[in-house]
Amino acid sequence: MYIIISYDISDNKRRTKIHKVLSSYGQWMQFSVFECSLTATQYVKLRNRLNKLINPEEDSIRFYFLCQHCEQKVERIGGVQVRDDTVFIV
Repeated sequence: MYIIISYDISDNKRRTKIHKVLSSYGQWMQFSVFECSLTATQYVKLRNRLNKLINPEEDSIRFYFLCQHCEQKVERIGGVQVRDDTVFIV
């Protein structure tokens, strides 16, 4: 599944922890936005890890699920080059 994750974390220390966790699951695209291609199991693990780090009264994390067809319609102008995670086994 292809997921856009955005977050609004008020505390610098928590925001840094959230950023580090998300960096291990996807690609940082903008200040509070990550693009992730995850399996269902990876998504559950990620969501659980993030849930343990936030303060639900102050923080917000949003998950936007895009279908494969929608993923191919994403357009970018400038910014970070998208990382190619294609694996080739020879």
